[in-house]
Amino acid sequence: MIKIKRAYLEPEAGDGTRILVDRLWPRGLTKEKASIDLWMKDVAPRTELRKWFGHDIEKWEEFKNRYLAELNENKESMAILKEQLNKGNVTLIFGARDERHNEAIILKGLLS
Repeated sequence: MIKIKRAYLEPEAGDGTRILVDRLWPRGLTKEKASIDLWMKDVAPRTELRKWFGHDIEKWEEFKNRYLAELNENKESMAILKEQLNKGNVTLIFGARDERHNEAIILKGLLS
């Protein structure tokens, strides 16, 4: 089972393995409070793509296409994610305020 959750929400017992899928650590959040099991910077959008998108919803579809292309080239990190899924529940953790337009949504769709 794959869930997604903002980094600023409290961890829950049912989260399973908590994987941060952002390239940058969420601002103002301590490692203890975040309770991250694995930080996979390599599955996050590349810096250039992240900056280009800038959380502009009008760019969402193009962002999604470009990000999926990046993930398609990133077979090693995707294999690690799939391996974690085979072990049990996984929660993809993200820092963005927008809970409907972020990389965790795209990753979940790809992995489901």
